[in-house]
Amino acid sequence: MDERPAYLALVRHGAYHQRPGAPSARQPYPLTDAGQAQATQCGADLADLIAAHGLTLDPVIHSSCQLRAWQTAAGIAEALRARDHAVREIRETPSLAERGLGSAANLTVAEIEAVLTADPRHAPPPAGWKADSHYRLPLEGAESLMQAGARVARYLQHRVGRDGRPGQVTVCVGHGAAFRHAAHHLGLLAFDDIARLSMFHARPLLFCYSPRGKWRHFAGSWKVRPPKDDPKD
Repeated sequence: MDERPAYLALVRHGAYHQRPGAPSARQPYPLTDAGQAQATQCGADLADLIAAHGLTLDPVIHSSCQLRAWQTAAGIAEALRARDHAVREIRETPSLAERGLGSAANLTVAEIEAVLTADPRHAPPPAGWKADSHYRLPLEGAESLMQAGARVARYLQHRVGRDGRPGQVTVCVGHGAAFRHAAHHLGLLAFDDIARLSMFHARPLLFCYSPRGKWRHFAGSWKVRPPKDDPKD
């Protein structure tokens, strides 16, 4: 039995255009110029990590269906190909999406709170609801952050825990809050660290999964969130 671990690179999308005041989960807007540059640099950084640790690259890059994630994956793929890595496909999946807000998708926080206040079936959302890991909007199709993280964790476990090859890196591009909550579900982050930490735009975090079923942090750094910063995707 090959005892080498399989590897997972989690990449938060690059900087992008977004509607002010709106939870950024499902906004359909593209990367900024800075975000495009971040994606290209991320591909170079991944190539350096692969070379430094004697790893290989899974030729499929996995991405959420949001434009900013796909564009980040495309920039990464282009940079990796320029360094002689084969990237065969960018595979989009809703399983890597950020928390869904259901019928409130792309409304601002103020608009969402006004909708619930006006709805006699529901209480107004509690203060700080947007960052509450367990709170789910009482609207059709909505998820809590913990539910979104569990969805993402199942996908990562399937891709790497079941299909990952020894010494091979699988790249997944998605969203910060969903990835942090997924990391908690996989045993990589304590619950209190979900709010304390964030992810840099388009900087890879590398984890490994051993044949004995254990995940561990391997390379790359979490971003330490400033005090009272509001968790975002």
